[in-house]
Amino acid sequence: MKPNRRTFIKNSALATAALGTFPTILQAGLSANEKVVVGLVGCLGMGFSNLKAFLDQPNVECGALCDVDRNVLEERAAEVEKIQGKKPLLYGDYRKLLENKNIDVVINATPDHWHALIAIHAMEAGKDLYTEKPLANSIEECNLMVKAQKRYNKVVQVGQWQRSDPHWKAAVDYLHEGKIGRIRSVRSWSYVGWKGSIPVVPDSQVPAGVDYDFWLGPAPKKPFNKNRFHFTFRWYWDYAGGLMADWGVHLLDYALFGMNQYVPKSVMSTGGKYAFPDDAMETPDTMMAVYDFGDFGLLWDHTIGIYGANFGKRGHGVAFVGEWGTLVVDRSGWEVIPETNSNSAKKGYEGMPLQKGTGKGLELHVQNFLECIKSREKPSCDIEIGAHIARFAHLGNISYRLGRKVFWDHEKQEFIGDAEANEMVKAHYRAPWKLPKV
Repeated sequence: MKPNRRTFIKNSALATAALGTFPTILQAGLSANEKVVVGLVGCLGMGFSNLKAFLDQPNVECGALCDVDRNVLEERAAEVEKIQGKKPLLYGDYRKLLENKNIDVVINATPDHWHALIAIHAMEAGKDLYTEKPLANSIEECNLMVKAQKRYNKVVQVGQWQRSDPHWKAAVDYLHEGKIGRIRSVRSWSYVGWKGSIPVVPDSQVPAGVDYDFWLGPAPKKPFNKNRFHFTFRWYWDYAGGLMADWGVHLLDYALFGMNQYVPKSVMSTGGKYAFPDDAMETPDTMMAVYDFGDFGLLWDHTIGIYGANFGKRGHGVAFVGEWGTLVVDRSGWEVIPETNSNSAKKGYEGMPLQKGTGKGLELHVQNFLECIKSREKPSCDIEIGAHIARFAHLGNISYRLGRKVFWDHEKQEFIGDAEANEMVKAHYRAPWKLPKV
């Protein structure tokens, strides 16, 4: 029996003059219209974009910011004060933020190797959670986070905001109506033309104001190097999974959603540092992963330094190749390019012209999350969706790193007869950090 989506998903006041006092949504006796107080952990880049999307919503206030880089923390605090008229509390240790009883929601936008610890501790502390993708940096962490959500019954939204953007859902609905015939091939890609080489630089002193040991957290102890810090952490295995885990979770999620199948028979990845062989990245700048589902194949394809001119110059997207046409979807919209010359072409079928997207995916995702905080319903990208697609990306990366095909047993959450691959399923934490007990 092929697992479809249905069977798969089943299987006190602040003591600070800076903030003043205000009621929060989770305090007893207050209505769903009261203020939601959020705390952001990880204030650079996407973390602050997320926070601004929250602050654009009514009845939302930032109560606290947390970052190991004091320079970033002070800069973001000043920006938040301009937006809302109040300066948030500032923390260097996320555990102190979680002790603040007036924080209702934690936005977790740290590097991937920190996602699991902060998320589980936030749920344990009674906070609802908006966490960046990929859900975690290992399959073991993903599974533990799902277990924690079930235990603590918190609302968790994963930052794969295509799940709240209506044109992506419209494209899937069109597919599910069978309008392009049988699909034998699905292609997902991210060609990052804006990114160039990362030059090799020597290790250096830790910048003033940075708690580097805390930034490393459970990751291996290594000297400070600016290439491993802030945005470029994502190109190193200790902290992240490269483009496969960064963009792959967005696009592969919709590839699976469109096909309504979730567990491949096998995975085979290949690639390397073909664009910039001598630069500082560890993760591959060029990679292809083939997921075999038995009756169709799914190809993940990424590269850095070019856009590739895919399907009308789309630098990223998902293409469902059907008998009567190819449906292509990306963040700008979706369309169907009809088959016209093949033996399978359908007479009179003209495809579908471009259906433009809203351009408001993140805003809609945050709205959906806030609504679910009040209703206690599952949000559009709940933790099980986020966990499954993170695992799926990790399967591709594990195959790449081993240099061979792997076979996954979804029920046992392990590779079949492959001790080396199964060791890579685990989270390996540096002492004294440990995976939480759930």
